[in-house]
Amino acid sequence: MTNISDGSTEDIRLFKALADPTRLHLVKILLNGERCACELPSMVGKAQPTVSLQLKKLVSYGCLSFRKDGVKVLYRITEPKIPRLIAVMGSDKSKHNRQRSKI
Repeated sequence: MTNISDGSTEDIRLFKALADPTRLHLVKILLNGERCACELPSMVGKAQPTVSLQLKKLVSYGCLSFRKDGVKVLYRITEPKIPRLIAVMGSDKSKHNRQRSKI
C-alpha cells in the first residue's frame, strides 16, 4: 500500500490537482477505468472545452495519461496514490455524516 507522506512537494501537487471540483469529478469517474474524452463532458455536466482544459491540467500534474485509439483519446489514472486518497476522502465524509446524524 502506498503511504501519503506529510507535506512533500509531490503530495502538494496531488492535492492541487484534486482541489478543483471538475477535476475531482473526472478523477472519480476514471477510478472505474479508462474513458474516452468524448464521454466525459456529459458525465460531469460541463462543456467540452472545460473538460479538455481540466484533463490537460490533470495530465500536467501527473495524475492522468492518455492514449489515442484512432480518433478517440482515452484517459486513465496513472498516479498510484489517487485511489487511496479518494477512498480516504469518501470514508471521512461517511464518518462526518454519521457524526452529524447523532447531533
